[in-house]
Amino acid sequence: MSESSTLGRKGEDLALSFLQNNRYKIRNRNWNAGKLEVDIIAETEDFIVFVEVKTRSEDFLESPQDAVTKQKQRSLVLAADTYIRWFDISKPARFDVITVLAKGQTVTIEKHIEDAFYPTLR
Repeated sequence: MSESSTLGRKGEDLALSFLQNNRYKIRNRNWNAGKLEVDIIAETEDFIVFVEVKTRSEDFLESPQDAVTKQKQRSLVLAADTYIRWFDISKPARFDVITVLAKGQTVTIEKHIEDAFYPTLR
């Protein structure tokens, strides 16, 4: 496994624990339908939550939340639409971003951005 894959996996592990500790029910991790993929699908009492986890080392120039481009947002919206239809979900959807920062061997949650973006296909 590459160094970036290992770092990404650590970030997702931490994000998963963070969500569980904050009373989110985890439905799926790395769920995919064809080329569409969602890092974490969780649920609260009120929402189905599609979570994109962005992990970066401290020396990376781009901020993690900036890596969730319009193209990535469209992909997440399409994946969410597919998931909601397949599993007949009736709760409203929310799109969150969790940013994780790695400094040496220390990996920490930087931010949990609820409602990071609103669904649009444009």
